[in-house]
Amino acid sequence: METLVIALGGNALLQRGAVLSAENQYKSIALIADAIGKLAKKYRIAVVHGNGPQVGLLALQNLAYRDVPPYPLDILVAESQGMIGYMLAQQLAAFHPAQPVTTLLTRIQVDGNDPAYKEPSKFIGPIYAPEQKQELEQKYGWVMKLDGSHLRRVVPSPEPKRIIDIEAIHLLLSKNHIVICNGGGGIPMVADDNGLVGSEAVIDKDLSCALLAEVLNADHLVVLTDADAIYQNWGTPQQSAIRSATTEELAPMAVADGAMGPKIMAVSRFVNRSGKVAHIGGLKDIDAVLAGTAGTLVTR
Repeated sequence: METLVIALGGNALLQRGAVLSAENQYKSIALIADAIGKLAKKYRIAVVHGNGPQVGLLALQNLAYRDVPPYPLDILVAESQGMIGYMLAQQLAAFHPAQPVTTLLTRIQVDGNDPAYKEPSKFIGPIYAPEQKQELEQKYGWVMKLDGSHLRRVVPSPEPKRIIDIEAIHLLLSKNHIVICNGGGGIPMVADDNGLVGSEAVIDKDLSCALLAEVLNADHLVVLTDADAIYQNWGTPQQSAIRSATTEELAPMAVADGAMGPKIMAVSRFVNRSGKVAHIGGLKDIDAVLAGTAGTLVTR
């Protein structure tokens, strides 16, 4: 049986602009759960999800109760893995009760000297008006940057280097479980004199997913997002979908822009290192994306 690694973008967990409630997240997850369950009849499946809105919400809730010191980001990432993984597992079980599903808290080693710690770039949490920048930075000590026309908090996003819990992922896949792992990019860990300790960061989910696919020697990597493909001239009257491209052709678009760029970087890395193909496409089109009739096929 072939191995399929699926990366679920933000719209798999929350429709754009919707309130970040448990009910809304369950509704969004239901849109993909049945399709993933059906694919498990043909593939061994590992699912990696994002957590930007959720971990940002946890951070805000974290600050609201001042009698306890705020928890660090690595613990909040672990909390978001449990929360989102639980909801995904519940919906998968609702559609396919006979299919085993396991959510695994996954630790990912990063380099404590990664330049990302000095240049925060990972957007988390809700959007704010641009004029709130100074107020938020002074009040919370956050770093704020523009995400399109809106302001959002940014945190360090170091490169994933090693999946610490990979043996458990291998074991669960061998038993035909759908494995929900590397959630939110994984819990970031750095080496110190006492071994591995948590780090104040949020790892990019797509780069983490590409690393997982590489380590698992996966046959397919599919990144699902709210765009139905990679587009040339996105946001202009001349925009057009790219249905197939090589990593070399996509290289100018593989930039850390907080949008499609990191996804292109991630799939290109997997394709170049593994020699296999990858796909980027819309959530509702997963079957057609895998078949190559929708989305963007990325080759070497």
